Amino acid sequence: MRLRGPGTATRRRVVLVVLVLLLQAVAVWWAFFRNTDTLETMTVHRTDIESTVSALGTLQPQRYVDVGAQVSGQISRILVQPGDNVEKGDLLVEFDPSIQQAEVDTDRANLQSLRAQLAERQAELTLAQQKVNRQRRMAADGSTRMEDFQTAEANLKIAQARVQSLTAQIEGAASRLKGSEAKLGHTRIYAPMSGTVVTLDAREGQTLNAAYQTPVVMRIADLSRMTVWAEVSEADIGRVKVDMPVYFTTMGLMDAQGQPRRWESTLRQVLPAPPNKPVTAAAGAGGQEGAQPASGKVVAYTALFDVDNADGALMPQMTARVFFVSAAASHALVVPLAALKPTADRNTFEAQVLENGSQRQRTVKVGVRDRLQAEVVSGLNEGDVLVTGVKPAEDSEKVRW
Repeated sequence: MRLRGPGTATRRRVVLVVLVLLLQAVAVWWAFFRNTDTLETMTVHRTDIESTVSALGTLQPQRYVDVGAQVSGQISRILVQPGDNVEKGDLLVEFDPSIQQAEVDTDRANLQSLRAQLAERQAELTLAQQKVNRQRRMAADGSTRMEDFQTAEANLKIAQARVQSLTAQIEGAASRLKGSEAKLGHTRIYAPMSGTVVTLDAREGQTLNAAYQTPVVMRIADLSRMTVWAEVSEADIGRVKVDMPVYFTTMGLMDAQGQPRRWESTLRQVLPAPPNKPVTAAAGAGGQEGAQPASGKVVAYTALFDVDNADGALMPQMTARVFFVSAAASHALVVPLAALKPTADRNTFEAQVLENGSQRQRTVKVGVRDRLQAEVVSGLNEGDVLVTGVKPAEDSEKVRW
């Protein structure tokens, strides 16, 4: 019989203790520190989706007119205020007519004087004609000199010329009188259209000078229909087409559900050139009219569309957030683009789907896309569980108590 020494038993105990510690370490790691990444998933569902081009715009009345002064002078009376509704032909502003009335009186007096002179010259013409007739009869009998006959004919022609000259002067004086009467009429400004006074740029007692340019007194607009002037970036203008659907929202105007109110329309026009920018002094000194935009500047083109404003909620100069709808799908299967892996075909993607607890790869064809989602044309069904990502466990989640 072979006896074991005390050293062998000690080694066994050491090995046993080491094994126990290792098992405990593995258990602790498994329980508290192992990585437990989580699959993020979503259920494929149906909703509406649209592909849009976004832009900012400004609201303006579709029809408006800037009412200006055609005469210089002092405003004696303003009969309207901003917000007043006016009808075409209503009196808006009156100027002091003293100077214009004096011009009318002077031109009328000059015309009357010329008409009196014309009556005098016509009498002289009649007398000259009578003398010519008398000299003609006497010349036939041989009882007058040829010199007297010729003098009578010359005086007749002179009288006719004087009548013609005064007749022309009277026509000119009558024309000047009409101009003076028109200026007198311009001292009273009437509404050229029906609408609402939206701005008033003059005050009673103010003196306006219309010698070089027409001063604007007020603006009248028809607020029942508005036009949105949308500024579309040159990067997106190729996707914007006439007659495409468009809608917009404004700041602060909500619908009955408390959501931003939405106005819908169709695109009417895209202006062929960007709006002109003011020429700076430096550019003017360089003589470069219509210079190209500086490097880094974004070129924007103006797109116009109209919208009814029967309830008057929209006001001039409001800012509109505009969306031009290039494509749309209603009640379509929709998935997030982040869950799809691109392929060589821009409309074909790969996706991971959970089936019976394991991941399966699917080939997915998409249709309408926006910046975040895409319409599923084929490859997925409603209710499929789509893997959208893998979420690593955070340190705080690795330790479980």
